[in-house]
Amino acid sequence: MELYVLFGTFVILLLIGTPVAFCLGVSSFATVIYMGLPPLVVFQRLNSGISVFALMAIPFFIYAGDLMVRGDIARRLVALAGSLIGHMRGGLGQVNIVASVMFGGVSGSAAADASAVGGLMVPQMKERGYGADYAVNITVVSSIIALMLPPSHNLIIYSISAGGRLSIADLFTAGIIPGLLLALSLMVAAWIVAKKRGYPTEPFPGFRMVGVLLVSALPGLILVAIIFGGVRSGVFTASESSNIAVVYALFITVFVYRSLSWSEFVAATMGAVRTTAMVLLVIGCAASFAWLLAYLQVPTAIVAFMQGVSNNPILILLMINVALLVLGTFMDMSPLIVITTPIFLPVAQAFGVDPVHFGIILILNLGIGLCTPPVGAVLFVGCAVGRISIWEAVRSIWPFYFAAIITLMLVTYIPALSLWLPALFR
Repeated sequence: MELYVLFGTFVILLLIGTPVAFCLGVSSFATVIYMGLPPLVVFQRLNSGISVFALMAIPFFIYAGDLMVRGDIARRLVALAGSLIGHMRGGLGQVNIVASVMFGGVSGSAAADASAVGGLMVPQMKERGYGADYAVNITVVSSIIALMLPPSHNLIIYSISAGGRLSIADLFTAGIIPGLLLALSLMVAAWIVAKKRGYPTEPFPGFRMVGVLLVSALPGLILVAIIFGGVRSGVFTASESSNIAVVYALFITVFVYRSLSWSEFVAATMGAVRTTAMVLLVIGCAASFAWLLAYLQVPTAIVAFMQGVSNNPILILLMINVALLVLGTFMDMSPLIVITTPIFLPVAQAFGVDPVHFGIILILNLGIGLCTPPVGAVLFVGCAVGRISIWEAVRSIWPFYFAAIITLMLVTYIPALSLWLPALFR
């Protein structure tokens, strides 16, 4: 009966439009009262959920990404990407994807990627004859590449949700090949759609211009090397690297590019504070919810159920993927990571799946959910930037969904795509 109270309250609150954090917190509170436990337990679990030192990395990575969005770094990365691959069929669409790879390795946020790269690319694509739906769809789906590249704060949340025993450096490294594979599959899909619709190519600007644009964008690209190289080599932790990222971003945008005004600095600071507050509230409430799931032995029951259905790891992973894809259409990413990791990670490990490998599967899977209505946060951002309706975008987004699903299947069933690179650095 306790599970009916927990999930029933959560679903009812979600259906009437209550913010996800409050859905999680109130349903946890109602269940604890029904079980006769002290209500203080909910607040203790909430506090312990956010009182984790590794979480310090999240607000600073968010802050660094916001500073770069407002400090002209995104525009320079887009210009560099345009000079490199704009001459391909559907050139600006290809540029959009490569720019997402470059900027995703700086911001680590899908929403920031969709906002920054989309804000630059979508208007240009529309002006040059590309369909608004094509521009928005590429922007939306390619933005989830950022979730798998360092400094993805979602990988940090996964590490903490897995008990804090997983190396963040290994997770950062494990996401690189899947992220690049997703970019490649989206470029193929973009080329096919562009060829079918007859979209143009862009002239190659010449190697001299490529060099000029590379030098211009280099300070932003160096940040990727600082974050990844420092964490991977053990010179500093993820939390320390996030602080270094903020200092470096301020230095570059204020003293090198001289593009960050005082008003933009204040806006970036306030934006980072608001985003951090929302993320941490969701994580805390989700921690209470996840504790109740563990207390009621839900993970154990799910492991037993799946073992009763099949002992085939291929089928079990397919079932987990389908469940995560469905959940991702109804909830935002951060709470789902906290809630589903304690449920599905033991199942995956019971069937021999490496926890680092499973983390990449989880992040990619839930990232696809960010592009899926009715609760596709990144889809909403992309449609707002492109000024089109959700229906217009969803009607023609399927080739890009298909590319993302193919990538998910490859990452799921070829563990080496995630595990080869971390093993190489050990």
